[in-house]
Amino acid sequence: MKTMRILLSMVVGGASAAYAATGAPSEGAGLLTYCFVGFFAMIIVFQCVPAMILFAGMIKGLFSPQEKTSVK
Repeated sequence: MKTMRILLSMVVGGASAAYAATGAPSEGAGLLTYCFVGFFAMIIVFQCVPAMILFAGMIKGLFSPQEKTSVK
């Protein structure tokens, strides 16, 4: 009888661990995750706009003709 109790407790204990680790698939990323990623994407885009303006000014300055200055 003692062996039967030990065996039954081992079976029940092992089954509960198996049910706890089913690994059911989650529903994916939530709305907050998409907002978080979108916020940082907007930061990157908004920092690229002034960088492109400065880059265009630098290229324009490099390839424009030199102004001749006269020293009196």
